[in-house]
Amino acid sequence: MASLRFTLNGREVDASGADPNTTLLAWLRERGLTGTKEGCAEGECGACAVVLVEPGPDGRARYVPVNSCLLLLASAAGREVLSVEGVAPGGALHPAQRAMVELGGSQCGYCTPGFVMSLFAEHYRPGRAEGGFDLEAIAGNLCRCTGYRPIRDAGRALPMVDAADPHAARLARPAPSPSALDYTAGARRFLRPTSLAEACVLRAAHPDARLVAGGTDLVVELNQRHARFETILSLEAVEELRCFEDARDALVIGAAVPLSEVEARVGGAPPLLGALFPLFSSRLIRNRATLGGNLATASPIGDSPPVLLALGAEVVAASARGERAIPLDAFFTGYRATALAPDELIARVRIPKPYPSIGRFYKVSKRVHDDISTVAAGFAIDLDEAGTVRAARLAYGGVAATPVRALEAEKALVGKPFGARAIEDAKAKAQGAFTPMTDQRGSAAYRAAMVTSLLDKLWADVGASR
Repeated sequence: MASLRFTLNGREVDASGADPNTTLLAWLRERGLTGTKEGCAEGECGACAVVLVEPGPDGRARYVPVNSCLLLLASAAGREVLSVEGVAPGGALHPAQRAMVELGGSQCGYCTPGFVMSLFAEHYRPGRAEGGFDLEAIAGNLCRCTGYRPIRDAGRALPMVDAADPHAARLARPAPSPSALDYTAGARRFLRPTSLAEACVLRAAHPDARLVAGGTDLVVELNQRHARFETILSLEAVEELRCFEDARDALVIGAAVPLSEVEARVGGAPPLLGALFPLFSSRLIRNRATLGGNLATASPIGDSPPVLLALGAEVVAASARGERAIPLDAFFTGYRATALAPDELIARVRIPKPYPSIGRFYKVSKRVHDDISTVAAGFAIDLDEAGTVRAARLAYGGVAATPVRALEAEKALVGKPFGARAIEDAKAKAQGAFTPMTDQRGSAAYRAAMVTSLLDKLWADVGASR
């Protein structure tokens, strides 16, 4: 049986014997490292934040904050982890801790360790200038005492990194890369291949295994529904699934590339895709979540499907039998169901070029940021030189059992000058096109109203500039 070892706060630890369904958070707290808190157990509050030493897009080591409640303990194997107990190894407060103390950022204290870890990573962020502070760095951390102003001030007060700082010195060395792992405890097994070929063989041999990349959806099932999986197949170490290619004819994104890395690499192009990331949960989540996972879970309220449907994306599925391309239009076959065969996995997502002339992403939710959508829409419209609609793709989430396109509304736009009249024609076709449901996030009537209201918003946003 393979051992489960990783580096924690500078020392190697052995977690062998732990159930593969165990989270890093649970293991830390069981061993007395209770500075890492459990608040929500679903990645919304950030009280459980820890930092991983990970390679960045440029290959250099960096500190990446993640939710330990959503990180399987076995996923930490071979990695370096810092908890709040490890940020001040010499006894003196770390600059992030000191700023929180001196500026009153800690009130009841429950959220404080999570904020400290997010601020710790921000302190060492590559390229951070004197006095620089990215407020998004703490967007995934919740303070129930509403002490956000002094916490923000603490972030702004972070000094530049001291050359003698041992944490800075650590970043001068390469980050570890997760190695292959076949870990068993009891009757349960955690498999982590490092090649696509090996992953496909394991997928065929274990068709009932649950696939995991970032774990931001799957591990919620463990925490909230108390699910337990006999076999878990992790894809995060498969190098072929971490590809990123901005080619002449398409943008190709590996299924296991974390969304924060995709966000950094696309640089807002296409704008429709760039608009997705600020509204896709928090950076703590995006540091682990992947496009492959968001598509494979097939949630009707997933954030990425409307955008990718509007962009005409396709999924490349891989198995031991080979690869095949599946247009995203044909990928979702029912509620939480996809066209993937039992032995297939998503290898990459391909977004064709050229990109549409007009692209917008809208998300209707109870909060602007870090919330689950009630309705989401991705609109892509291509115009000719005369301003006539050459092609249109209007995609929605939250209005049917699957993410879906408003095909008749698209037809109502094509061939017409893009203007208020064309939008009214599209609204007439979209009205009543779907049969949304009522749940705690919104009524069926409200969701149906959003289908046409978001087309009004599209014209309000784009029409004035035309």
